[in-house]
Amino acid sequence: MADDSKNHLPPPESRHQAPSDLLWTTNDFAVALKDVPTVPDDRFKRICESAVSRGARLSALLVLPSKPAATNGTSSILAVLADDTRGRIGLIGLAVPRSNSFESLSDVLPQAQAFEREIFESHAIRPNGHPWLKPLRAHAELAPAGNGGSSPVPKHPFFQVAGEGIHEVAVGPVHAGIIEPGHFRFQCHGETVLNLEIQLGYQHRGAEELFLRSKPSRRLAIAESIAGDTVIGHALAYCRALESLSGIEPPLHAQVLRGIVLELERLSNHVGDLGALCNDVGYLPGASWMGRLRGEFLNLLMELSGSRFGRGFIIPGGVRFDLSATQKLTMLAHLAKADRDFNETAELIFDTPSIGSRFEYTGTVAFETAQELGLVGPIARASGCSRDVRNDHPFDVYRFAHIPVATAESGDVMARALVRWLEAQRSITFVKEQIAELAEGQLAHESEPLKPNSLVVSMVEGWRGEIAHVATSGPDGQLTSYKVIDPSFHNWPGLAIALRDEQISDFPLCNKSFNLSYAGHDL
Repeated sequence: MADDSKNHLPPPESRHQAPSDLLWTTNDFAVALKDVPTVPDDRFKRICESAVSRGARLSALLVLPSKPAATNGTSSILAVLADDTRGRIGLIGLAVPRSNSFESLSDVLPQAQAFEREIFESHAIRPNGHPWLKPLRAHAELAPAGNGGSSPVPKHPFFQVAGEGIHEVAVGPVHAGIIEPGHFRFQCHGETVLNLEIQLGYQHRGAEELFLRSKPSRRLAIAESIAGDTVIGHALAYCRALESLSGIEPPLHAQVLRGIVLELERLSNHVGDLGALCNDVGYLPGASWMGRLRGEFLNLLMELSGSRFGRGFIIPGGVRFDLSATQKLTMLAHLAKADRDFNETAELIFDTPSIGSRFEYTGTVAFETAQELGLVGPIARASGCSRDVRNDHPFDVYRFAHIPVATAESGDVMARALVRWLEAQRSITFVKEQIAELAEGQLAHESEPLKPNSLVVSMVEGWRGEIAHVATSGPDGQLTSYKVIDPSFHNWPGLAIALRDEQISDFPLCNKSFNLSYAGHDL
């Protein structure tokens, strides 16, 4: 059972205990934009650093629509700090000076480095003192050529290592399989990887801009398409954001159904990942059985929604479809069989010595590194970070039905596989309990207009980890900004660290143990 104290805001801190400038709120709770404190450049950095030193982490860093009264028409930057221990979210704004620059956080908070590169690339606001301000998604070869026939954008400044016996290996962006495009640049001494640099951006579609340009009726489809294997997670974050801005709460019956499909999405991906890990080390029995079981959980999503990936099931205000009595019996029977087959196969996998010899001590990410980088989801939990939105910032049915957090300590491929096994077991138990106890109820509430001049942070624990959608509304109640942070955005740097001092031949296995989304990062 989760600690109920996490669901209540603690008493205000004294001045010497924590930054008093932060506006503390909770997950999916809309606040007035005018209530978000805005501070000067130097204080902004101190406040963020102090909050992280006391256990918070940087969940998002983004540019907000300008507030003319507060910033004289200049841009403002919002930091979203998640305090997982106390179950709260801290908000602090920065009024960007006329110089269109601010003091970088990255030298003291590495988890800010990608956010700051994004801000500079998209808004031309420079983070002064950033350790290495290079492109995040832009590519010189895709920029329009100048009059001289060459690109005006300099080539990507890849990190290089020089010395006797040093060589460079470039992989991608086009790969032999059907995976998404990404470029990996290895600096090696023999077979040992000294440094891995990851260049993404090939899947940049302008998803966030589409939210604002599209009709409201099209936005749900955009949310479902952010990452093709996380339809439920992003749809739920989007709908929770809208519901908070409009002041409505989905019926409890709908919340339960949302929890069921979110866990089925987690199951299908965790089971598929375990099979893919087996395939990468040539253990074909595990690969084939887990591949089949993944299909079982996808078929249960289709039973609920008509789509194997759950498209169209979650809507603002609730859900679109219900479960009939016959469907409940059918799903429980399938779950019982899948549960038995899954655990028998998983036990066979983890009892196989050749699996252990490849998984253990490979691609290790230490607890301290995971904390410093702000990693999320199973990747963080495999390194000992007890961090799960369902428990720390509970939403929907998770406020009433708690799932124990699964963690491991070693931070290697084995730990990441074990966390997936444990989470899948607990998801199956949760889904069976919720279906068995599901009573009749209302599916949805009618949508209401959005509150004007408001801001909401909507966090959901997707199967990869924390999904955060940050939305603001203007005076007319229309969306004025929409920011999406997929868990992969936090976790890609962790993969680069995991490869240091590893054999380059272990890269496919390490990469699969992270299984990050290219599209979720590129947006």
